Amino acid sequence: MQFKNTFLRFAFCGITVLSFAQNKKDIIPETYTAYKTSEKIIIDGEDSDAAWNAVQWTNLFIDIEGVKQPKYKTEAKMLWDDTYFYILAKIEEPHVWGDIKDRDAIIFHNNDFEVFVDPDGDTHNYYELEINALNTPWDLFISKPYRNANVVLNDWNITGLKSAVKVNGTLNNPNDVDKGWVLEIAIPWAAYKTGYFHKNVPSDKFWRVNFSRVNWDYQITDGKYERKKDANGKRLHEYNWVWSPMGVINMHEPEKWGYVFFSSQAPKKDNNFIIPKDDKIKWELYKMYRIQTAHYKENKAYFTSVEKLKTSEIKIDGKLIEPKLETHSMGWNISVKSPFTNKILTVKEDGKFISK
Repeated sequence: MQFKNTFLRFAFCGITVLSFAQNKKDIIPETYTAYKTSEKIIIDGEDSDAAWNAVQWTNLFIDIEGVKQPKYKTEAKMLWDDTYFYILAKIEEPHVWGDIKDRDAIIFHNNDFEVFVDPDGDTHNYYELEINALNTPWDLFISKPYRNANVVLNDWNITGLKSAVKVNGTLNNPNDVDKGWVLEIAIPWAAYKTGYFHKNVPSDKFWRVNFSRVNWDYQITDGKYERKKDANGKRLHEYNWVWSPMGVINMHEPEKWGYVFFSSQAPKKDNNFIIPKDDKIKWELYKMYRIQTAHYKENKAYFTSVEKLKTSEIKIDGKLIEPKLETHSMGWNISVKSPFTNKILTVKEDGKFISK
């Protein structure tokens, strides 16, 4: 695999370059408590299993910027056991179609469902999975977000991945109206291991996770669906509907993804996870990170005073937060000592988050 070709092919994976302006209103990430199941889950695309009936759906997906309500509903459920991370997605769609059958093709050129996972929440070394209504997967590993010089491994596969689609209607038939499709996924924890002895099953821990649904307006050509074009023959932009809104049209800002807490308790319809206060500090650090990187992009120089990076006094639950900006030969970093855990929380010039 040639890196140059790979980068050009995937540079806009999950991204539509329309607007990267930050919304004025801060968006709070969604949370979900995924409970541990002792029941065997058959991956068949059905949503009627007893295990699934025991837990609640996520909130309905919203437009990626967190403003508009999508025209079709999307919701998901999550469970886990010692081997798999289970995901169930219900996708309302009056015309279920797809034509991509090759694994690791650009699946979002069809309507699809996408899974983003950052196990340690440092924004680097994260994973993406896309699946269309034909149950064709595209799985890839991404070293850094696209805002940084990164490496995309398209030849990385989720060994042992299980998935199934149930179409409630007729696939690729433009002559009727469908209800939609259900996607059921089992991702082995082993796929996310960074070493042979790495014990990474997140019992009573949280990971950063997000889901995206790509949906295209369509047209019928020679009796077949295809992405709709305007009067000049240019394809219309896709819709991006997500579980946890991003505030911008870009899925590749992992610091904004939702929080999934993997509870060791038996399944129940309850979401009792509270976002840690240290993560609220991280949100503030990333605001300063964006100011710093935007200033460099415009002026080819970094701010050297932390006061230039703060838009106002920073308080978390009544605690005053005093960050420090350090510059060094390799770049810069912004850090703060958490008043809640005494950990040193740091964001580096490449966006990587470190907690010690």
